[in-house]
Amino acid sequence: MSGALLTLAEVTRHFDVSPPWLNRVLERKGRVILKAVDGVNMALRRGETLGLVGESGCGKSTVARLIVGLYQPTRGTIVYDGVTLAGDGAAATDGALARRARRGMQMIFQDPYASLNPRWRVADIVAEPIRAQLPNTAQVELERRVVAMLEQVGLAAADGVKYPHQFSGGQRQRISIARALSTNPSFLVCDEPTSALDVSVQAQVLNLMRDLQRQLGLTYLFISHNLAVVHHIADRVGVMYLGRIVELAPTRQLFANAQHPYTRMLLDAVPDLEMTGASRTAVGGEVPNPLDPPPGCTFHPRCPHANERCRREIPALLPIGGELEGEVACHAVAEGRLPPRAVALRVARAGTA
Repeated sequence: MSGALLTLAEVTRHFDVSPPWLNRVLERKGRVILKAVDGVNMALRRGETLGLVGESGCGKSTVARLIVGLYQPTRGTIVYDGVTLAGDGAAATDGALARRARRGMQMIFQDPYASLNPRWRVADIVAEPIRAQLPNTAQVELERRVVAMLEQVGLAAADGVKYPHQFSGGQRQRISIARALSTNPSFLVCDEPTSALDVSVQAQVLNLMRDLQRQLGLTYLFISHNLAVVHHIADRVGVMYLGRIVELAPTRQLFANAQHPYTRMLLDAVPDLEMTGASRTAVGGEVPNPLDPPPGCTFHPRCPHANERCRREIPALLPIGGELEGEVACHAVAEGRLPPRAVALRVARAGTA
């Protein structure tokens, strides 16, 4: 954790979801732009796990795909290990240098049933990244590395001749982890890797990921909607709402003393028997239409602390100040209008052991 491995600066991704040109002409309508990610700034330190949470549709998975290169940003810059991978100034980066830098990152997808080719044997699935990125690897060395990867994630060498349908969901996710580790990356983007698994299997996969992180010095971007899982594995947590980071803080601090009203709403939704009867601030409404977001702070229609400034001015992500670490984007926090959180959530008991 001595320095930033990955930096995102004002990263934005817009999608043109307009009807066909002829329809727009006949109906006299303009283009329709979806702002999936709208100015994200964050940095991942070497060796840490940064959790990214938020409701469905807030842009978490889009950020993941921007980082690994499946999408290109509309604007902004993505820098990995000192190399500009995408965005402003990327044209000045040597293509071969960028490709070598991308070898240091891999992705674990959400659904282990859909992310593995059902017609390939496990050995071919694990070997695919090596063949793509290191085509000169000898066959003997390739087979040795595949066996080593399978054993490292708790599978047997004999499993390499089997097909994905012969494994359970947890075993398939172990195969996905082995595939991601086959090129010796230093950074893994984990897009809800346990959400499709049973709770007991979630614990096994999470503990495996923590062990691998300690052994290999990995850096994780861990995307999830399960706050209990994030509490268990993350060092810091970023909270997203409608394409923006609204709060970024160390995990213990965020769960004990959340600042942003949206973060508090998410924490209040986590079941906790010890909070039975405790006063909770009700936050009404639903997530606004991302095609037509509200002006100013996009959370203001649901926020009980919103005022006129919140309705017209977008809050910047600023340091929290005082004895607290992290950043928050909220006018109420900046002006001291937000009351302290009444009770700290004991997510550890609801989390995965």
